[in-house]
Amino acid sequence: MTTLRRSALLTFAAPLALGLAACGDSATTEGEVAEGEPIADIAAPAGQSWADTATVSEYDGYVMGNPDAPVKLVEYASLTCGACAAFSTDAAEPLREEYINSGVVSYEIRNQVHNPIDLVLARLVRCGQPESFHPLAEQVWSNLSQVMQQAQANGPALEAAMSLPEDQRFAAIGEASGLFDFFAARGISRDQARTCLADNASVMAIAQRSEDQSTEFNVTGTPTFFLNGSRVDGTSWTVVEPLLQRAGAR
Repeated sequence: MTTLRRSALLTFAAPLALGLAACGDSATTEGEVAEGEPIADIAAPAGQSWADTATVSEYDGYVMGNPDAPVKLVEYASLTCGACAAFSTDAAEPLREEYINSGVVSYEIRNQVHNPIDLVLARLVRCGQPESFHPLAEQVWSNLSQVMQQAQANGPALEAAMSLPEDQRFAAIGEASGLFDFFAARGISRDQARTCLADNASVMAIAQRSEDQSTEFNVTGTPTFFLNGSRVDGTSWTVVEPLLQRAGAR
């Protein structure tokens, strides 16, 4: 059995109740964030703001801001994780306005997949241009209760969708969970979403990367943060912001 096949089976063995046992504070300190002198703002290209700039990293993470920023914040996040939603609620605006737009800080989200809905969401937030990834993820997190309630309200159809062949499964999950309507209201048409989820290889690649990187970086729960390569001991904005400042973003 290939690693990819194992990943697929593990992903779809998740209970329909979508318990979030892996969501929470799992970080432990592996290195101190180096203290640096204050770093001067770095101008964005003419006519642009850094918060509107997005690139895809070698780890298939979506980087908001200056790709060469001297202070790099990475979050391993699940789109069905309440703690990740709480961080987004507290951090999205100040992180974007005060740190990313300065050009000093970049913010990269790498998906960690916990369950079938998580995997479908991870593909759907990638359906547009890279610049839409972070705004769509923020929309999922700000409406997480609605998203999860809608998914669980149609339990029999969702269970049936999960048993379909892989080339039909993901689109059927998107339909049964109400996610097509959710994303259509946010600029990803139903046809576009269906096409994205019909690309079975791209969906399974997300699951594979999640498994591989969780092993490589010992990520056992979400959110887990790394700042300039050092693991952050904590999951809240009140923990992360002082570390950004310590690293020179001030």
